Amino acid sequence: MKSLSGSEIQELIFQFVGGLGIFLFGIKYMGDGLQKSAGDRLRDILDKFTTNPFMGVLAGLLVTILIQSSSGTTVLTVGLVNAGFMTLRQAIGVIMGANIGTTVTAFIIGIDVDEYALPMIALGSFLIFFFKKKNITYLGQTLFGLGALFYGLSLMSDGMKPLRTLKAFTDLTVNMSEIPILGVVVGTIFTVIVQSSSATIGILQELFDQGAILLDAALPVLFGDNIGTTITAVLASIGASVAAKRAALSHVIFNLIGATIFLLLLVPFTMLIEYFQQIFDLGPKMTIAFAHGTFNVTNTLLQVWFIGLLATVVTKIVPGENEIDYKPRHLDPLIIQQSPAIALGQAKDESLRMGELAVKGLEETFNYLNNNQQKHAELALGLEDAINNLDRKITDYLAQISRNSLTDTETALHSSVVDNIRDIERIGDHFENIVELVDYKISNKVNLTEQALEDLNDMFNLTLITVKQSLDAFGKMDRKAALEVIEKEEQIDQMERKYRKKHILRLNEGVCTGSAGIVFVDIISNLERIGDHAVNIAQEVIGKETEEDK
Repeated sequence: MKSLSGSEIQELIFQFVGGLGIFLFGIKYMGDGLQKSAGDRLRDILDKFTTNPFMGVLAGLLVTILIQSSSGTTVLTVGLVNAGFMTLRQAIGVIMGANIGTTVTAFIIGIDVDEYALPMIALGSFLIFFFKKKNITYLGQTLFGLGALFYGLSLMSDGMKPLRTLKAFTDLTVNMSEIPILGVVVGTIFTVIVQSSSATIGILQELFDQGAILLDAALPVLFGDNIGTTITAVLASIGASVAAKRAALSHVIFNLIGATIFLLLLVPFTMLIEYFQQIFDLGPKMTIAFAHGTFNVTNTLLQVWFIGLLATVVTKIVPGENEIDYKPRHLDPLIIQQSPAIALGQAKDESLRMGELAVKGLEETFNYLNNNQQKHAELALGLEDAINNLDRKITDYLAQISRNSLTDTETALHSSVVDNIRDIERIGDHFENIVELVDYKISNKVNLTEQALEDLNDMFNLTLITVKQSLDAFGKMDRKAALEVIEKEEQIDQMERKYRKKHILRLNEGVCTGSAGIVFVDIISNLERIGDHAVNIAQEVIGKETEEDK
């Protein structure tokens, strides 16, 4: 064993760190290209094809292959759980599938086409810069990312070659062979640091390829890699709903159990991988890929039967009330043929639930404006997603109802519900606008005066009361309450005019900055528009012609 000079150590560090950076960029860029090619289908896959845990596993597998990131799939899943589109059991299935999907990267690396890295980068760049068609550009982005991945691995490989001559490194690998738990810790810590399980596996493949680490030392690192990748889901769940926290915890427990089982069975598992290596004549990199794939597939097959139990355990560990179920409750398609009148009643009830979500979204936006806590913004945006989802589902349901013969009364109700869900959806758009304005205020350190905040709070409170009363009036067909909504909306209009003038005075006096003024005026404008939509809902009760959407 020899010691390395200062210049050799510097070269080792620079090549490794630079290669790692290029590798991570390649993974991200390739995943972005694939994700853009798939468009909104990723979210639809997770939303529609998770009817049971087994379908969830397949959905998680497919989405992870498409975006080349199990962490990305898990974060997306936590977001869907947070918005109420997915149950905890479905989410656990998706997370298990994501663990299998992430092994595809290891198999891609195992193909070992490092010498084609630069041509792939060149071809990808050519497609990005010389073609305007989006699909070709996305293909170029994917190719460029794949080339960068291999080029980064090549640099890391060159940087790591001197490690074989370092006594400290060889001692570490010997210790990992003798104390497997040490390898698990190394794999976990490194994956937590780089935030990429694929990077850890890629480095492991290179070390094993160079003979710098033995198989019985490499496998525990692989187990630790799966534990370390859970940190992304944990971070994504901070400040999220109780259900989202449970989904993140289930990811941690699932991978901890898997690592523990395979650590106890390390000797037979090592023998199995060596058997695969011989029988399939696998190269060193592909051997690690097979180990990674076998571990994740077997782990999922063992635990998929206990999804219900895992869901119960995390529910006990993370106490709290279940979040509101944002999926449709009242839209039974079987009722449409039997009784269109009852089906219309169901659609109306669902539109009122949609209105409840809009009120809750407004409340969360109001909280965000006053305390700047990100959790309120995330919940508000999740609610806006839920409103859009219900808008689509109710609209489809109403379209099915309209294919039947309806009485004049039923036609009028059908029209009212169609108009109301449009207005509620627009309310969601407006509070989303306000969230973005508060984001702008925070990121640009824009300070609103105390008077401006007081005015916004007054207008926000009145707007909330008006929206609630309009929905209550529509639910009960209460004409008196609907008339009161119109009176309150006139107050909102007066407030908007009054506060706009006060703002101009503050600007003239130099009390308020231009940036603060933009935020203030845009917020009161959105609140005034929300009041207009509340009036539209109330006018359905009064029987007057609905105002045009302003």
